[in-house]
This record gives sequence, C-alpha cells and structure tokens, in this order.
Amino acid sequence: MAPPPTLPENSFAASVHVATHLAPGWAQKALREEVRQAFTSMPKELSPRWLYDQRGSELFDQITQLEEYYPTEAERALLTAHASDIARTTGVGMIVELGSGSGDKTRTLLDAFQSQGTLRSFVPFDVSETMLRMAAGLLHERYPEAEIAPVVGDFNLHLDRLPSPQNRLLVFLGGTIGNFYPAERTIFLKSLANTLRCGEWFLLGADLVKDSKRILRAYNDDSGVTAQFILNSLHVLNRELDADLPVEDFSYVVVWDEDEERIDMRVRADRKIDATIGALNLPVSFAPGEELRVEISAKFHPEALVAELRAAGMVVHKQWIAAGNEFGLFLARREVEI
Repeated sequence: MAPPPTLPENSFAASVHVATHLAPGWAQKALREEVRQAFTSMPKELSPRWLYDQRGSELFDQITQLEEYYPTEAERALLTAHASDIARTTGVGMIVELGSGSGDKTRTLLDAFQSQGTLRSFVPFDVSETMLRMAAGLLHERYPEAEIAPVVGDFNLHLDRLPSPQNRLLVFLGGTIGNFYPAERTIFLKSLANTLRCGEWFLLGADLVKDSKRILRAYNDDSGVTAQFILNSLHVLNRELDADLPVEDFSYVVVWDEDEERIDMRVRADRKIDATIGALNLPVSFAPGEELRVEISAKFHPEALVAELRAAGMVVHKQWIAAGNEFGLFLARREVEI
C-alpha cells in the first residue's frame, strides 16, 4: 500500500540505469488535475497516491509496525513459508514487482529464486525514481549476479513498457489490489493479463474478509498513527498546491462498508469550512460533517478473487491462506485468451 522509509544511497544506486516513462512534472500535473476533479465533485474523493510524501511514508512505516495492523506481517509470513514453492512452481528468471518501493518483502522471494539458481533479473517498478535508485543499490549488493533493472512508471499506464526478454513472474503485494474500485480493478487485471505472455505468472497478495472488528482495529489504531497518515493528505495539498485547508478542523473517520466489504478512510469537516486551492485558483467548501474520501481498502473472499483473475485471463494454480483469513497469496498463470 505504500513505499517504505528512505534508504541509504550508494555508488551503484547513483550509476544504475533507470528506465523512465514519466514525463518531468508528471506528479504535479496529475495532482492538479485530480484535485480539481475531487473538489468539484460530490462526494469529494482523492486518490491515496498523494498520501506518500516523506512524512506520509514515515507514518505508514510506523503503521506497519503497529500491533493492530496485521496485513504486513501476515503477508511476510506467507512469503517466508511458501517462497521456495513459488520458485519451484514458476521456475522463471525474471521477477517484476509492481509498486515495489524498496522491495523489502520481495527479497524473501528473490532469496528463494537465487537458492534455486534461476534468478537472472529483478525489475522493481514504481513511480518514485529516488526510491528505486536507493533500493537498487541495496539489491545489487545482495544479488550481485542478478541484473537489477528499475523502471519508473505508473502501473495504471505503463504495464506495456515492462521488459519481457524471458518468462516472468509479476508480483503485486501489500494488499494494494484493494485500493481499486471494482470497475477499476477489472480494467487493471485485464490490462495486466494482456501484458503477460501465455505461460507467464502473476503473484498477488490480498487482504481477506474476516471479522469486521479485526479489520477496523487495523485502520483505527489506539495511538492515532493512521489518523495522522490520512490527515497528512491535507498537508500535502496545502504545501504542493498553495491551499489553506485548516487541517486541525478535520477529523479522521474510518467506516467498514458491509455491502462493498471494504474499509473507507475519510476526513470529516468538524465545522463549516471555506478554503482556497491557491495554485488552481479554486475555492472549496465543506459543510459541517462533510467528508473527503482519501482511500479505500477492499477485502476479498478467496473464491471470488480467483474468479476475478480467471475472468481477466489468469488461472490460479496455487493459493495460500493465513489462519483466520488474515491474508492470502494467489499464484496465477496467463492461460486464457480474452
């Protein structure tokens, strides 16, 4: 769901070749377009991508270490237990991670492929070139015989730019698939399937439906770190777009949507608020109690997710489910023409 904290840079990180598919100023342009749309629509809604400035990344790193937040360690435990099986089953030489950040959890996979003797290259794919360069340095030290080939891009736009000289395993971890709305998820999975050649593999980490109290605790910790994380989106707007949103007059709200089986993370105006997005010359207002949705996190039933992958053109060969439906890993193969 997020990039990890800043990593130390080294000489390899500075010299590594990075394939870049984002134009200069892309982030600022995308933020402006999205914010204009978000604050002129009802209900108001913002993409979670803007949560991850330096402060947001630090806060999310704290979240992953909280007792309440189960997904990170549940997924890590599954990877640790089954990485060797994944390596044996796929036997590929190239691993591509979407939204890789530092590739922290993926190192468990890379270790397994290296032990098997098949690891040839790792392609971390992310929107942050700085993060990719720093991660590449650490990965090169750990896997000196493998090619580390970072790609800067948006996985909603640039999947077709990924290198494909050999059979690949595409990896999408962290439960990030839950940040898509159903229609968006369908488009993304079909696009991903079309990127894969017949016989190539996809490993998906997804959070599962369980007791709603357990889920709500994960997104509403007692120490209030998640609240700071979500409210940080307003600080990003104030800084990047010269806005004057009074962050202190908003509260964090988390809702479990029983019908959609998802968590909604929102900020709610505690009073009537009139503000301006200066860079857009855009006045914005919130009625008392009006909310801005910042992020969703859908949870899945394994059989339904298997069906979604099949509809997209990928057949699940193996799945591993943590006790209590804490988390699931799904290993699928591109086999169905769509």
